[in-house]
Amino acid sequence: MKYKLIYLVIDGMSDSFSDDVTTLELAEKPGLDELARKGVCGLMYTVGKGVAPESDEAVISILGYDPREVYTGRGPLEALGAGLDIREGYEVAFRANFATIDPLSRRIIDRRVGRNLSTFEARELARALNNLDLGVHDGYAKVAATIGHRAVVIIGSRSRKLSPVVSNNDPAYVRKGLTSIAVDNPKPYVENIVPLDDSEESKITAELANVFFEKALNILVNHPVNKERTKNKLLPANALLLRDAGGSLPKATPLGVKYNCKFAILAEMPVEIGIGRAFGADVITMDPPTGDPKSDYEKRLEATLKALEEHDIVYVHLKGPDEPGHDGKLELKKQRIEEIDKYYVQSLLDYLDKYALIITADHATPPSRKSHTDDPVPVAFYVPGITPDNVDKFTERECAKGSLGIFSHGWQLLPYLISKYM
Repeated sequence: MKYKLIYLVIDGMSDSFSDDVTTLELAEKPGLDELARKGVCGLMYTVGKGVAPESDEAVISILGYDPREVYTGRGPLEALGAGLDIREGYEVAFRANFATIDPLSRRIIDRRVGRNLSTFEARELARALNNLDLGVHDGYAKVAATIGHRAVVIIGSRSRKLSPVVSNNDPAYVRKGLTSIAVDNPKPYVENIVPLDDSEESKITAELANVFFEKALNILVNHPVNKERTKNKLLPANALLLRDAGGSLPKATPLGVKYNCKFAILAEMPVEIGIGRAFGADVITMDPPTGDPKSDYEKRLEATLKALEEHDIVYVHLKGPDEPGHDGKLELKKQRIEEIDKYYVQSLLDYLDKYALIITADHATPPSRKSHTDDPVPVAFYVPGITPDNVDKFTERECAKGSLGIFSHGWQLLPYLISKYM
């Protein structure tokens, strides 16, 4: 590789082609637009047409791996990102959300506790559930809070084999094999977890997960943290929604070997941290955002440039726009994109004589839909000396005119750009 590469992925930045106007079209983002003008552009289905992917599946894909060949479920990646090990065969890890439900009807009031559950509160709640004895099948549960409402739940048995081939109780995502697909307008009720095959291991796992949900509900409803939140007119975190079970980590060619280079991943969320560790990258862990975008993105830029001193490719994952997309907040999503442009992307323009740059998203999260969609996302690529195409702005519809065309699968992007331009 003649030039070192920054691979910038802005989480959920893209919207849907069915929207009259997208957030990228509304946003003031001179940095992103300049990079689009100076480089070559296109579109990419991050996993495949018709697939509205979860972030982990999409990130694995855009790193150059076909998820159908290596994916083992999100739960183990979240666990690895949180520093937890899994006892293969006897433990199954789930990604979990602390949520607010009606304890009697099981109606989901808020899947994310109003997005205001502090990490401290979540850790107190997790501590009350950790090492919970499930009373059947020699079962137990380990619970670890990660960031905000997010958590990892490991269901285990001391003596019985378990299987990850079970459904979610979170209705927002439906299981397709070991992957989950976002559901349009899901029914707002907690579902029972059921086995997805006829094996005894799957039946036991589903039973243990349902027992855990009920026991956790009874503990959380009466927890002092939730009593204090209710007193302060905040939603209680009285349930855990479980999804994306997995019983092992991916086994794949490490990133550095795959691309014959030193590869780093810079991330703040457990799932991207777990992916970096599982796929053999050097992982640079950033603290969660503080609410001061100038400070947060300047620190991420500084860490990026430092990582480039010792690495050939640095994958940078910035979370900003995804959450307001899920919450249907168009103006806030626009603001998040503009912050990333102002405090991170525009500063990169000073280094265009030194580095190559890919900018894209891991999936679309249109505020109009409040969920991930299968829409293709924009891609811009720049390397010193490249002949630009005729794209004027970094938007979905503009990038559709670019010379890169449309990538049918995310795993095609990085190998293609490296082989053709680097």
